[in-house]
Amino acid sequence: MARASGDPHSTTGPAPGRWAMLAVLCASLLLVAMDATILNVALPSLIDDLRPGPLEQLWIIDIYGLILGGLLVTTGAVGDRWGRKRLFLVGFVLFGVASVLAATAHSSFQLIGGRVLLGLGGAMVMPSTLSLIRNIFTDARERALAIGVWAAVAGAGACVGPLVGGFLVEHFEWQAAFWVNVPVVVVTVAVGVRLLPEYRAPHPGGLDWPGAGLSIVGIVALAWGIKHVAKGSPNPSDVGALVLGVALLALFAWHQLRLEDPLLDVRLFREGPFLAAALATLLAMLAIGAALFLISLWLQYVHGYSPSEAGLRTLPSALAMLVGSLSSPWLMHHAGVRAVLATGLGALAAGFLLLALAPEPTTYPVVAVVLAGLGLGDGLAITASASVLVSAVPAERAGQAGAVSETAYELGVGLGVALLGSIHGAVFSHRMTDRTANLPLRGHDLDTARGSVGGAADVARQVGGDTGRRVLTAARGAFDHALTTTAYVSAGIVVAVTLLTVFMVPRGFKVTGGGH
Repeated sequence: MARASGDPHSTTGPAPGRWAMLAVLCASLLLVAMDATILNVALPSLIDDLRPGPLEQLWIIDIYGLILGGLLVTTGAVGDRWGRKRLFLVGFVLFGVASVLAATAHSSFQLIGGRVLLGLGGAMVMPSTLSLIRNIFTDARERALAIGVWAAVAGAGACVGPLVGGFLVEHFEWQAAFWVNVPVVVVTVAVGVRLLPEYRAPHPGGLDWPGAGLSIVGIVALAWGIKHVAKGSPNPSDVGALVLGVALLALFAWHQLRLEDPLLDVRLFREGPFLAAALATLLAMLAIGAALFLISLWLQYVHGYSPSEAGLRTLPSALAMLVGSLSSPWLMHHAGVRAVLATGLGALAAGFLLLALAPEPTTYPVVAVVLAGLGLGDGLAITASASVLVSAVPAERAGQAGAVSETAYELGVGLGVALLGSIHGAVFSHRMTDRTANLPLRGHDLDTARGSVGGAADVARQVGGDTGRRVLTAARGAFDHALTTTAYVSAGIVVAVTLLTVFMVPRGFKVTGGGH
């Protein structure tokens, strides 16, 4: 294990104060994870203020996750070479600056720009947290517990993001969802400078800039193509972006195989458990990321809850996530990785199937059970997956493990909102076309009402009277129907990855110290 000159950390024993170090890392992780979902309940207030179109709304929500996913491979490699503590601190300072930029936004363009910089800062922070855990916790049992805490914080951050965002929006303005980051950044950076030790590879090579470019452009192009193709009626440039993304990522993999010191050792994906863990993280987060986004909108637009009331009703997911994450290390030790992954993914699939099969209109008690199932499954699956990924690499390459885990996590959330959110939007628009055929709406009002549930609510307020009530009723029914359809798609995705996981992970497989 490498360390910076003058670092007091011992390469043979556990790091002194390691649990305090974990607390510092988790404080940063909580903010980065919260920012993936904190705008879910703030979106209606933000729409009223900035008036973004339906496509801008999606970009405001998911550009953060897509930027994170695109840059994590590169930033993980930079941390291995430049120093993980240094990358962590610089990234978190940038995260704070970007929060100020987003909080002072007066246009959709500025807000999207702020979210891009938040994604860049988060991409520097997130692989650093997991790779530092790999270095700080040298005992496999302690490391499994630390990763369980890490996963609980990451998942809880995503789940309580709507609750915190709802409270801030209701008592202040949507800008408070970004201002809340600033004091936490200041305190965490000040403590981290003094407390965290530095780690880097003992003989770092130069950074593979061609590989970095291929990975970044490839992931962004792939995400763009999926987003626009999923909306239906894609134009040639959308299909071209999708093909380009696939081609560039294939070229990236070929390029990495030719290097002695690759940006990402793609040979790791030849190992069944490693590949299964990455796929489980990606596809589970693809499904649950979209579900949390859509359920937050459902609570506000279909049931009329305030932002804080909507956030409070997402708590079953956060509480179940804590249970799943913290129990996963014990379960893996006694039952093995395959059983924990299969159980976690099975809970996700059961939650989506319940949502899909529940009679319309869907009621909150059903959604509460669904949220609990999604949270429990996410906690079990993500903790087990992260443990597998981290144990598969030597300590000096821990940034690669962090990059793979976080890329799968964040890209899954971003693609989930883009892909499943687009499917939901297409089904909603189709249903609204039928439901509004006899309503006295024309031109822009008709297009707006059919474009999104937020647009329909805005039109209903403007026209008022019986027509407004009929528009709102139609939108609520169309949204509920689209949610059911999206739940079927999500259930199918999770069932498929569950079967793949059972096939690729040997019975009785357990994580070890890694790096051997």
